Amino acid sequence: MTLELQLFLLMWGTLVGLDLVSVPQMMIARPIVAGPVAGAILGDLTTGLQLGVLFELFQYDVMPMGAARYPEYGPATVAAVSTAHLAAGTLGLGLGALVGLVTGMLGGVSIYVVRRATQHAVQAVAGRLEAGDVRLLVRVHVTAIARDALRAAVVTGAGLGLAQVVRLFLAGGLPAHGVTLLGVAAVAAAIATATAGTLRVVGRGANLRWFAAGLAGGAVLVWLR
Repeated sequence: MTLELQLFLLMWGTLVGLDLVSVPQMMIARPIVAGPVAGAILGDLTTGLQLGVLFELFQYDVMPMGAARYPEYGPATVAAVSTAHLAAGTLGLGLGALVGLVTGMLGGVSIYVVRRATQHAVQAVAGRLEAGDVRLLVRVHVTAIARDALRAAVVTGAGLGLAQVVRLFLAGGLPAHGVTLLGVAAVAAAIATATAGTLRVVGRGANLRWFAAGLAGGAVLVWLR
């Protein structure tokens, strides 16, 4: 993979990381968007879509609000697509999932660190902010966005670096059954996570019954086609 493509992926992952909280908040942080665009950058839209769907299932169980701590799957999906691009098929899916999950956890830790840094920065000038210093407010806000951009760039860069390491040292060293197990485990974990998230949202009682009825009806329609 050329340095130019790596830089494009780094820029895209940084923008994706910013979109989660800071700007522009237009849903490009969703893996179903981040993955295909990363795939398009590499000329491999299919792999981008596959990893995008996989991590969208993981993301489905995440509620990014308030002070909740959660993995960050946007930049992680970009790194996963980079990993899978040069290791096609089941191997690419499994290795991509491995890199993406590790990067997602790193992203979650980085969000917490940046939140604390922003909190300390605001507390340090709280008196002037309460007094109505508009210029200071703008400066604090812009600095927080820049801090988040740096965070997203570091996470994406770490993910892309991990992708290179995995491709070099694992892609050719896994036995066939290990490749299959890795891919199956990735898909099974994503489905289980999405199922748990769905059931938590649906809840119990009438909602669960209607959900089961809709699921059964959809399965019948697919079968009839």
